[in-house]
Amino acid sequence: MVKLSVVVPFFNVQTYAPDTLRSLRANAREDFEFILVDDCSTDGTGQVLERAGRELPGAVLVRHEKNGGLATARNTGLDAARGEYVTFLDGDDWLAPGYYTELLAFAEELGVDFVRTDHVQCTGRTRTVHRAPVGRRGVALTPREAILPADRSTSVDYPYAWAGVYHRRLLDEGVLHFHDGLRTAEDRPWIWRLHREARSFAVTGLLGVFYRRGVATSLTQIGDVRQLDFLRAFDQVIDETSRDRDAEKLLPKAVRTYCAIIAHHLAHIERFEPDVARTLRSKSAAALRRMPRHLVEDALRAMDEDRAVRLRRLRRRPVRAEATA
Repeated sequence: MVKLSVVVPFFNVQTYAPDTLRSLRANAREDFEFILVDDCSTDGTGQVLERAGRELPGAVLVRHEKNGGLATARNTGLDAARGEYVTFLDGDDWLAPGYYTELLAFAEELGVDFVRTDHVQCTGRTRTVHRAPVGRRGVALTPREAILPADRSTSVDYPYAWAGVYHRRLLDEGVLHFHDGLRTAEDRPWIWRLHREARSFAVTGLLGVFYRRGVATSLTQIGDVRQLDFLRAFDQVIDETSRDRDAEKLLPKAVRTYCAIIAHHLAHIERFEPDVARTLRSKSAAALRRMPRHLVEDALRAMDEDRAVRLRRLRRRPVRAEATA
């Protein structure tokens, strides 16, 4: 029986994939499987994965004939997963030796639907510990209650799918799949759905995931149209939350977060290509108009003046017809 399935998408990361795969080997157990999804890489990643498929214990290699993005690649891995528990790793990150065994023991001891963990962010030679924004550690908690309060960073603002482990019952209930085709912010609707629909979770300070930042091929470093998928992702958060039984309570948090993310991208608009920057402004204006007006106003009043003024101006600007599509 497979105890743990690790879903690892790869796309054009031949420089970093060997480190990732070595760390998986240092976590291998006879009841673990590593589902390596090659998302139609065009560099040497495919050859690296072919070798890993032969040498890494528990490796299962899956190839996409067309690049689908991180969300779709993770879904491919989930569809192949056989484990009692499931987790994720990105193809340019790495793990501490024996990390998964410790994480799994913690999840089994508490018997919760999922566990969230802290992680180490790595930018060049700099290492920074990032904590899951949940104060109570090592006890079973209710995920829905961890969404609020609206005016503080909470568990849904820590969306990293690889920072945790998830019981198979969530996969069987349809909670763990991502929205196909989202090329960025794919984890935002996912983390909100996880907290609305799961029944229990816990948080541990176990440090074992090393998250590599500043990778040139990462979408966080690229200012093309794929970055605008954050709008589709947050539209999904707003839509699903508005239909939730606790919509009146939860929607202010979702709107506030969406407004903050729009403001963040506008503050860094110089990194986008000119056509993409224009589309960002237009589609963001349309998004602000779609959300409940009184909740947007509440969100803007809670912001600093510079961001609030920027969003109010944006909301008044004319919106092209295609921006509302």
